[in-house]
Amino acid sequence: MIPITAAMLYDLIQCEHRPTMDLFSDPAKRNEINPFVKLLWEKGTTHERDVIAGIEIPILDLSSYSGEEQEQRTFDAMCQGEPLIYRGRITVDDLLGEPPLLRREGNGYVAGSIKCGSGEYGDSDSDDSKPKKHYGVQLALYTDILERLNLAGSRRPLVWDIHGKEVTYDLEKLQGKQNPWTMWDVYQKKLKQARKIVAKSYQTTPAYGTGCKLCHWYSTCLAELEKSDDLTLLPNLGRARRDVMVDSFPTISDLAAANIREFISGTKTKFPRVSPATLHKLYQRAKLNKTDSASPYLTAATSFLHSETELFFDTEVDPMRDFCYLHGFVERHGGDNATERYIPFFAEVVTSEAEERAFREAWQYVNNRQPCIIYYYSKYERTVWRKLQHKYPLVCDAEDIENLFQPCESVDLYYDIVRKATEWPTRDYSIKTLATFLGFKWRDPLPSGAASIEWFNRWIETGDISIKKRILTYNEDDCVATRVLLDGIRNL
Repeated sequence: MIPITAAMLYDLIQCEHRPTMDLFSDPAKRNEINPFVKLLWEKGTTHERDVIAGIEIPILDLSSYSGEEQEQRTFDAMCQGEPLIYRGRITVDDLLGEPPLLRREGNGYVAGSIKCGSGEYGDSDSDDSKPKKHYGVQLALYTDILERLNLAGSRRPLVWDIHGKEVTYDLEKLQGKQNPWTMWDVYQKKLKQARKIVAKSYQTTPAYGTGCKLCHWYSTCLAELEKSDDLTLLPNLGRARRDVMVDSFPTISDLAAANIREFISGTKTKFPRVSPATLHKLYQRAKLNKTDSASPYLTAATSFLHSETELFFDTEVDPMRDFCYLHGFVERHGGDNATERYIPFFAEVVTSEAEERAFREAWQYVNNRQPCIIYYYSKYERTVWRKLQHKYPLVCDAEDIENLFQPCESVDLYYDIVRKATEWPTRDYSIKTLATFLGFKWRDPLPSGAASIEWFNRWIETGDISIKKRILTYNEDDCVATRVLLDGIRNL
C-alpha cells in the first residue's frame, strides 16, 4: 500500500500532477535537482537543527531511528507523556506522518513543523496574515493521525518559523470572506485527491505555471504540454481555467479557430469564473500563438511619463533569511543608451546593519536623482521597500515610500503596462521571456532570481569575489532588461 504522506499533500498544493509523476513515472526522466532547491533543503535541515539545539526544555530526539522502531518509540513516548518529541513517526490506516515536533498539550499532543521561511503570508502580527496552505495540509495530516490514535490535544498545530515565532494554525478557523473555508476543509479535499491518485482512479495532467522551472519534472512535463498543444501554454490561462475549458477547446489551435460568440450569453460565458472579456483575451492570445512570426501589439492606448533621468530598478532578496541583499539601478539620461551606468547597493554581510546601510544608500541615491522616473517589473520592489521601511524607520517615513511609488513618480511595467495594454506571442510574461523575445541576452548562462539567492549564500560562506561579481552582473542585466522592455513597448 502506498501511504499518503505530508510531502505528497504539500506537492498537491503546488501542483496536482507532481505526486503522479513521483509515484509512477520513470525516475530516469527527471531533471537534476535545481541548486536553489538543494539550498532550500540544506537550509531547512540546518535551521531545524539550530532550533532543536536552542530548546531549553527536555526533548526526546528520535531522529536516529527509522521505520517501525521509530514508530514504536514515538507511540511509547506519547503514552509516557514526554513533553516534547523530535522527529517521531506516526501512522494509522493509509496515513503516514513524520512530524518534526510533537508537543504535549493537555492529555494529548499537537504537531509542529520547523520552517526556514515565514510561518504565514504577510505579517503574522497583523490581521492581514494568512496561513500557508502547503504548511497547513501537512499539519492537518499529522493532526488527523493523532485524532485517529486518540492522542490529539487539539486542532491547533504550530509552526516555528525562520523569525523564531511560534505560529498557531487553527485548522478550523474560517478564512476568506466571499467563499469561507477552513484549513481542515482544504486538507480533506487534498486527502481525497491523493487517495484517488494513489489508486490511479484520478488521471492528472501537467500544466504550465510559475513554479515549473524549479521542478525536477520540468523538461518531461513541458515536452508533453508542447506535444498536446496545451492551453496552459498561453499566458495567465492556468490549470483552473484550462480544466473548465478543455472539453470545448482541447488545444490552443481549437481555441484559435473557435467562434467564441457561441460560448457567450449576455454577461457570462459557459465556463465558470471566465468572463466574456477574459474569454476574448484568451482567444486573441491563442490566435497570436498560432500566427507564424507573430509580433506583440498594444491593446490599449499607452502613454509614458517623460523625464531626462530614468532609473531601472531591481532588488534581490534571500527569503530564507528575509534579507534584502541588493538594490540595483541602471541610470539613463535623455533616452540615450550610451549614458547608461549601473549603480548597485550591496549588503556584504548578513546583518541588520548591512541591510539598513544598503537600503539607506539606495534611498539617498534615488532622492539625489530627482526629478526622475523609476521603472520596475511587478509590485515586488514596492513590497520589499515597504518592509524595509517598517524595519528601519529612521531611513525614511512610510509616506515617503508611498509617494515614491505613486504613478506620477514610477511605473510598474508588468501590472501597469504589459498586463493591461499589450499582447505577446509568448507562453508567459516574465521579464526573462519578454526581454529575450526582444533580442536581449543575459550574460549568465543560468539567470534566475532563485540562482541569485543560491549564489548569495555561497558568497556568504566563501567570500569569493567572483560569486559577488556574478550576482551583480545578473542584477545589472535584469535592470537593463527592464529598459529593453520599456523601449520595446514604446516601439509597438
